[in-house]
Amino acid sequence: MPKLSSRVTGITPSGKDGWEVHFDALVRHQAGEPIIMLSVGDHDFHTPAETVEACVREVRAGHHHYTHLPGMPRLRAAMAKVTTACTGVETTPQQVLSTPGGQAALFAAALGTCDPGEHAIIIAPYYATYPPTFRAAQVDISIVDADAEDGFQPQAAAIEAAIRPNTRAILINTPNNPTGAVYTRQTLEAIADICRRHDLWLISDEVYWTITGGREHLSPRALPGMEERTLVVNSMSKSHGMTGWRIGWLTGPEDIVATLISLNLVSTYGLPDFVSRAAMDALENGYGVAEIAERYAKRRRVFLDAIRGMNGVTVRGSEGGMYIMLDVSALEPDCETFAWGLLNGEKVAVMPGGSFGDSARGHIRISLCQPEEVLREAATRLKRFAGSYKRDAA
Repeated sequence: MPKLSSRVTGITPSGKDGWEVHFDALVRHQAGEPIIMLSVGDHDFHTPAETVEACVREVRAGHHHYTHLPGMPRLRAAMAKVTTACTGVETTPQQVLSTPGGQAALFAAALGTCDPGEHAIIIAPYYATYPPTFRAAQVDISIVDADAEDGFQPQAAAIEAAIRPNTRAILINTPNNPTGAVYTRQTLEAIADICRRHDLWLISDEVYWTITGGREHLSPRALPGMEERTLVVNSMSKSHGMTGWRIGWLTGPEDIVATLISLNLVSTYGLPDFVSRAAMDALENGYGVAEIAERYAKRRRVFLDAIRGMNGVTVRGSEGGMYIMLDVSALEPDCETFAWGLLNGEKVAVMPGGSFGDSARGHIRISLCQPEEVLREAATRLKRFAGSYKRDAA
């Protein structure tokens, strides 16, 4: 049998990736074991009813056909308006490429900025798909750690040290998954300075921009000299409660977006008609956005209040997004061992921080995608587990 290409076989290298705790917990949960699932970032609530009804209406109206490759004009206009609010930079529809989810926008950005064999820098802790996305594009990557002691704010000197002659792009994510860190103006200005001096692309994943815990979201696209070199990844998954609808977009310079339309030609051939029309309504009317942001802000307060005074555990980052990051290294340096122990001992599933890069080792990520009463119960179990923890607890 002919062999598969290295482009495909190199996406996910063999070996452990840190997600074993989640998958084991998921299987056990689905089999009926009463496990509290705090390991995955998918909303526990449904898409707002207004969006669902809009989709039903559009299906019944016969909108079942092919759509424009870059996205329907009204959809791109709605995305451009949201991008203007997100980035603080006036955005036209021609600067927006509609994609099936934020992941497709990220892949388009990787393919659009780097040729095979060139180099990109990823800031860690990172969302799990970042390294394999660049590997799929056959791009060499370096991981630059943002340290817990710095609140997971990347340091310019570390990024500068990772730059090579063939570096083409830097990938950042704020508000950050998994840490919940919201990058400060000082952090972003330092990164922007590096991009300008070295003539680099900045890929900025801002899918959590509406969920900031009350902090300011600053897009690097708004900084001097950055609009022409920044590609912003966005999505309706988190902000509008639409994870399964697969609606995202990429914002960038008009000429770059015009070129990237060809990628939709050979990959997705556009978005579903009725889903696009429902997304237009959701974007134009902001269905669920304020409510979802407040829901996660409240859940964050509830969980943090519930674990207050927990000895040996320190909160890191945890300002925005849908996650809490806890440093458990004083109890157990091996975060995977701690996570297995918590699952087996208290039936609470969390993600080991090492799943998101070395800088998150010694941490666990708590997803806030559960109702408040469940989060309180999980906090009680976590405090009990941590209070009696022994190194052989797992």
